[in-house]
Amino acid sequence: MRLLTHNSLKCPVKGVAKGYPLQLTIVDMEVDETEVKPDFIRGILPSLEWEGVLVAAAAVGFDGLPESWDMSLLDDRDFILAMHRLLIDIHIVEGVLTCPETGRTFPIKGGIVDMVLPESDV
Repeated sequence: MRLLTHNSLKCPVKGVAKGYPLQLTIVDMEVDETEVKPDFIRGILPSLEWEGVLVAAAAVGFDGLPESWDMSLLDDRDFILAMHRLLIDIHIVEGVLTCPETGRTFPIKGGIVDMVLPESDV
């Protein structure tokens, strides 16, 4: 699971008000350096939930991000490169996502998150 994917995941349990951001516990991760596409990163960043970006960054030990999002960051080449590395190049292979409201956990195995719930919980 890429950390870009983590940003869009919310707890699907019935009755959960926000369920975001899911806390991330990593057992195994890989880094696969890919070609940086600055225009893609500049295009996607304004639509991301910054709170989720900060949770993901903390989980992988990525320090130094600003506490709040600002459009001026799109002009910083080093920032764009760092965001590419964080959101695209880091893959969570094994771990757990935890709902901040219910404590419900969702396993990550083989890079795939299992968020399937019994019908009674949806």
